[in-house]
Amino acid sequence: MSFGTAGCKWLLSKTNREYVDHISRITGFTAPLAQTLINRGIKTSGQLDSFLNPDLTKLDDPFALPGMGNAVKRIAAAARQRQKVLIHGDYDADGITATVIMMEALKRLGIEARYYIPDRALGYGFGAEGIKRARDAGVSLIVTVDCGITSFEAVSAAKSLGIDIIITDHHEPTIGTASSRGTQVFLLPDAAAIINPKLNPAEPESGEAPSTELSGAGVAFKLAQALLGNNIDNVRDLLDLAALGTAADVVPVIGDNRTILKEGLKLIQAGDRVGIKALKEVSGMKSGPLRAAAIHYMLIPRINAAGRVADATDVVRLLLTESHGEAAHLAEWLNGLNLQRQQIGEYVHSEAMEVLRSSRTLENGAGAIVVAGEGWHRGVLGIVAARITEAFYRPAFVLSIDNGLAKGSARSIPPFDVHSGLSRCKELLKSFGGHKQAAGLSLSVADIELFRHMISGVVRDTVTENDLVPVLRIDASLRLAEVTMDLVQQIAQLEPFGFGNEEPVFGARKLEVTQSRIVGNNHLKMYLRQNGQGIDSIGFDLGGMLGNARNGDLVDAAFLPVLNEWDGGRYLQLNLKALRESADSI
Repeated sequence: MSFGTAGCKWLLSKTNREYVDHISRITGFTAPLAQTLINRGIKTSGQLDSFLNPDLTKLDDPFALPGMGNAVKRIAAAARQRQKVLIHGDYDADGITATVIMMEALKRLGIEARYYIPDRALGYGFGAEGIKRARDAGVSLIVTVDCGITSFEAVSAAKSLGIDIIITDHHEPTIGTASSRGTQVFLLPDAAAIINPKLNPAEPESGEAPSTELSGAGVAFKLAQALLGNNIDNVRDLLDLAALGTAADVVPVIGDNRTILKEGLKLIQAGDRVGIKALKEVSGMKSGPLRAAAIHYMLIPRINAAGRVADATDVVRLLLTESHGEAAHLAEWLNGLNLQRQQIGEYVHSEAMEVLRSSRTLENGAGAIVVAGEGWHRGVLGIVAARITEAFYRPAFVLSIDNGLAKGSARSIPPFDVHSGLSRCKELLKSFGGHKQAAGLSLSVADIELFRHMISGVVRDTVTENDLVPVLRIDASLRLAEVTMDLVQQIAQLEPFGFGNEEPVFGARKLEVTQSRIVGNNHLKMYLRQNGQGIDSIGFDLGGMLGNARNGDLVDAAFLPVLNEWDGGRYLQLNLKALRESADSI
C-alpha cells in the first residue's frame, strides 16, 4: 500500500554503473546527480557544458527562425516610413510580457507603437476587435504576439483594409494535406511574415530544429534581438520579461529557454524594472537568490489574475511604467484581483466536483473528464481543469455554458497530446487551439455529450491503461548518509527547474519514523533515521499521512534534499514528495 500518492507507481531510473561513473568524473558530481543528468538526456560533453554553463552568447541565432528576415524588413520599412504599428497581444502572462518586449523594441527603433490586449470575453486570439482598433488608429502594420497562427479570417480582413500582418506565435499551426502527394503540410494565414518555432525545419545532421519550443515571449525576444542589430547586449534588459513569459508557459526549460530563464531571474532579483519590483513587494517575496518556483507561485498568478477576472491592459502599463507610484498602485490592484481569482476558482472547482460526483462520470472508466456548468467564470476554467487532471490523472475539459455555447479549457497528462486529440474531434468543435498539454475549445451545448464520448474514445485509442496510472519517477536511490551540503549545492547547479527539467526526486528505503506531527496548515513534519543517520523532513500538505507514519514505523520516502534556513540557523532537510510503507525495493 502506498500513501500520499495513492495508486501511484514508483519507478526508479537506472543506468549502467560504468556510464554513471563516467558522467560523475566529467562533472565532478556525485553518482546520484550524474544519474539525474542522464535521466534528463544530458549525456554528451557538449550537452553537459550547455546545460551546466548556459551562456547568452550561445543562444540560437534569431534569424534561424523562418520568417524572421521578412519580419525585420517589414518593421524596418515601418520605421523608415513613420508608419504606426499595433502590437496585438494576449491576456495571459506570456502574451502580456511578449507585448511589453515588442513595445520596448519598437520604441527603441523610433516607431510609434500602441498595444491591444483583448478581453477574455471576446475569446482568445487575433480577431475583429483588434483590426477595428488598428483601423481607427490609422495603423499600417499589426504585429501579433503569442497568437495569430490560426487566424485566417482576421488576417484576410486586415489585408482587405490595407493593413499588413506579422504573426509571432508559438502555438500549434493548422495541419492539412497536400493533395498531390498526400503528405501533411502547414496551413498558414496569408501574412507578410510568420515567425513560429513550430515551423522550424529539422537540421539534417542532428534531426533537431533550434528553438522549436520557445514561449510567446521567447519568440518576441528573438524578434527584438533581430531588430536591434542582432546584438544580445541591446536586449539584455528585456530578459526579465522573457523569463516571466517562459516560466508562465508550458515550454521545456532546456536550451535557449533555460538560458533565458536563468539570466532573466537575475534581473528579476535585482528589481531594476519598476513594475516587477512593485509586484515582488506586494507578493511578499524575500530578498536573496531567486528560484523559478517563486515566480511561478507569487508573480505569475498575479500577472494572470487581470486576464482571468478583469482587463489585462493595465498589466502592460505596470510593466512599462517608470513611475514608482503608478507601479505600486497597479501592483496592489493585481494583488486584490488575485485574491478574487482564488475565490472564484474555489467556487467553480467545488461546482465542477459536485457535477462529477452527481454524474458518476468517474465511476464509468472515462478516458477523459468533461464537465460543464452554466455561467462558470471562464477566467478560471484552465486552473480548475489543471486541478481535476492532477486529482484524477485524466485529460480534463472544463466548459462554461452561456446562450447555447460551451467554451472552456483543457489540461492533459504527459502521455496524451490534447491538441492532437481535439483535432480528431474538430467536426464537433467551433474552435480550438493550444499545445500538447493545454488547449482552449468551444462547441455547441447540444454536442457536449457526443464530444465527451468522442474525446474519451480518442484517449483510449491513444494511450494504454498503464499510461493512465500516475508514475512517480525517482531519479536515484540514496542513503541518508549521502544527503550532504555538497549534494544540495550540486542540485542548485541544475536550476532553474520547470517543465522538461523538473526538480530531482530521490528515494530512500527503510527509514524509521522517530518523530511525527502536524505543523502549520496540514504539513507533516517527521524525523527519520537510517543506519544511525537522522534527518528532519517536511511534507507540505501531507498531514493526512500522519496515521500511516507513526513512531517506529518503517517507510520509504521520495524527496528533494534542501537547505532550510530558519531563525539564523541552516540545516539539511528532506522536502517529502511521497511516502509508502517500506517495500523490498523502490
